[in-house]
Amino acid sequence: VQLVESGGGLVQPGGSLRLSCAAFGFTFSSYDMSWFRQHPGGGRESVATITSSSIGGITYYGNSVKGRFTISRDNAKNTVYLQMDSLKPEDTAVYYCNVPQLSIWGQGTQVTVSS
Repeated sequence: VQLVESGGGLVQPGGSLRLSCAAFGFTFSSYDMSWFRQHPGGGRESVATITSSSIGGITYYGNSVKGRFTISRDNAKNTVYLQMDSLKPEDTAVYYCNVPQLSIWGQGTQVTVSS
């Protein structure tokens, strides 16, 4: 069972990035998927969640990213995405993919928003 994140990098304020998380070793479509982030020296913060498709693929967002980030999933590719728009310096963090019901975490991908 494994999650592999990609897509992080350095972007200027106001820019966009799309993170991907590929899942291996479990029935991806049956599980909720989440993105968290961890700021330097801080705890992990919930960013977004998308429920399994069987219950509608409902999305939830943290207040700090609502209206700027979009979570989506492609069950055919066993992949969950996080589209991040209008990025701010305070979005700088390591972003992690998570399966809440299985307590599985990816290795994380660094996002840095700076001019």
